[in-house]
Amino acid sequence: MWGAAQAISLITSVIVGLIVLGILLVLLEANRGNGLVDWILEAGEFLVKPFANFFALDTIKARVVVNWGIGALIYGAIGGLIARALYR
Repeated sequence: MWGAAQAISLITSVIVGLIVLGILLVLLEANRGNGLVDWILEAGEFLVKPFANFFALDTIKARVVVNWGIGALIYGAIGGLIARALYR
């Protein structure tokens, strides 16, 4: 199960990394016309869809930081718990 735990950890890291990168791109107002930026933001939007409207804040930046941040924390926590369970 050691390999499965490592795979879960890697997948969790990639998911959380994409979400955090998406948050940074929104905060820095990256050019959505760029293909890579657009792909990262679309992937982030897909991953955080269940958490997208937890809080209806005034600005887009605030909504993304809070709601996407909650999504990243939840993905990280669940992935970490699963990986830890498989390590044992």
